[in-house]
Amino acid sequence: MNKIANNKNYEEALDRIEFLLTKVGNNTSIHNPFFIELDELSDEVAKYEEMNFPVPKPSLRDVIELRMFERKLNQKTLAELLGTNSACISEYMKGKREITLKIAKALYHKLNIDPDIILSV
Repeated sequence: MNKIANNKNYEEALDRIEFLLTKVGNNTSIHNPFFIELDELSDEVAKYEEMNFPVPKPSLRDVIELRMFERKLNQKTLAELLGTNSACISEYMKGKREITLKIAKALYHKLNIDPDIILSV
């Protein structure tokens, strides 16, 4: 398979993948020509998408809100978990206060937030 150079190639590759998915199943041998083509074409599509449709990193606020939702936390319980008060959490969420080193560590250790996201504020 040639590299995907433009949107037309990309659309053709997606169509081909749709077709190949009708020929490849869970029990298809990895040596099957359809399986091999699907595997290689999927890699090329993934590379093209990474270059042309990058997914931006989420904001720290978005990740904190997601963790709050996942763990059914409100600002008060989040503040207790992080060792601060609700007013500080509110200011962090509104962008009115910088994250302290203590809070950054707590976000990482207690909420499992990627340090790259914490530091990208």
